[in-house]
Amino acid sequence: MLPSLYKFFIFRLLLVLIICVNFTPTKVHCNQKIVLFGDSLMSGYGLDQEFHLSTILEKNLIQKGFDVNVINASVSGDTTSGGLNRLNWLLEDKNTDIMILCLGANDMLRGIKPNLVRKNLNRILEILREKKVTVLLAGMISQETFGEKYKNEFDKIFPELAIKFNVAFLPFLLDGVALKPEFNLKDGKHPNPKGVNLISKNLEQKLIDLLSN
Repeated sequence: MLPSLYKFFIFRLLLVLIICVNFTPTKVHCNQKIVLFGDSLMSGYGLDQEFHLSTILEKNLIQKGFDVNVINASVSGDTTSGGLNRLNWLLEDKNTDIMILCLGANDMLRGIKPNLVRKNLNRILEILREKKVTVLLAGMISQETFGEKYKNEFDKIFPELAIKFNVAFLPFLLDGVALKPEFNLKDGKHPNPKGVNLISKNLEQKLIDLLSN
């Protein structure tokens, strides 16, 4: 009699455990704060709020089951020097979990020397490492305006820093968007809503990998 009761008790216990496991919520990454730290390419230049990258990215990640808050801390016209100058202020609240770093496009357009761009980005990444902020580095590619030497020196900054700091890396933020009129505003430089959606998709898989770890 006792062995039968014991077996029955064990069976009921296992059944309860199975039910609990099956009904455990799948959303385990709670309240993750993602900060967009860049220039007009991520700030939503020329677009209504509903079409900003921060809005689209947050909506898409939430639909995929992630509890995230995407903050737009990008500033139109910003350079790597400007970003470095405002970084510590931005991190004062100590609540940033992931930062998408994409600066350098305006440096390139102004012909700022690649070694200075590298120096600024290197320092930004050092600070983020010190603050224990996870980074997704989104790269830029130089135009050929300033010659082949400038382009070669600029283009290798981002992949080399990604390796040095062992951070997640998207080689080119505007992959599939740059130089395509259907994905850009009339100025030909800034993404339109279709372009923002494509940029969001480019970033999402990288972010999902980070959020799932």
